[in-house]
Amino acid sequence: MPWSPDLGVGLQEIDEQHKILINLINRLFNEAILKQSDRATIDSILNELVQYTIIHFSVEESLFRIFDYPDGDSHHQQHEKLKNEVIKIQNKFRNGATVDLELMQFLRKWLTQHIMIDDKKYTPFFLEKGFKSTWSKQRSWVGKIWDSIYLK
Repeated sequence: MPWSPDLGVGLQEIDEQHKILINLINRLFNEAILKQSDRATIDSILNELVQYTIIHFSVEESLFRIFDYPDGDSHHQQHEKLKNEVIKIQNKFRNGATVDLELMQFLRKWLTQHIMIDDKKYTPFFLEKGFKSTWSKQRSWVGKIWDSIYLK
């Protein structure tokens, strides 16, 4: 699942975070499906996916509160569903299940639909409230922290 400009919501920080999520899903696909790597490798990627999903959703939901986004509660509920689903996937894997194509298709479909439909809705609202679409020319602050932890 390559990053496409169509997946951009128009807010640099959020787009950078979405790129990290896509990268994690792609890594999971490569290791679990293509390479059929050992369970420890796959579990490590699943753990990163769970942790980063929580971080990303927290950032978005903080913005919802800061800007008093009217659809924040329903968007939060969608986040809770996916977060719980990803945690459930990780727990099933740790109890012997495998990561298969059906699971990968679910993750890819959910992420792209969520970005294209739900996340793109908040961009005009945030921009109208004064949120800057770009913060800097450098890597996102969350991306820098993430890289410092996982790209040693």
